[in-house]
Amino acid sequence: MKLDTDRIDDAVLALLLLGLHEGERAWKSFDWDALDRLHAKGLISDPAGKARSVVFTAQGKAKAQALLQSLFGATD
Repeated sequence: MKLDTDRIDDAVLALLLLGLHEGERAWKSFDWDALDRLHAKGLISDPAGKARSVVFTAQGKAKAQALLQSLFGATD
């Protein structure tokens, strides 16, 4: 099955926001390929390394907030 990696990246970026801590950091507990693509798009810091978290860029955090609402926000 062929997958739409842009849609996967959007979901991962939105879900990273749920693990937000220390203002801009998020636990990097998602697929490494998706994290690498998000880094290449300039949305998070480089996931390679010993740190257990990544840092959102300003653009990445804003996009994550919008995606979290649009993908998973409850409607009244």
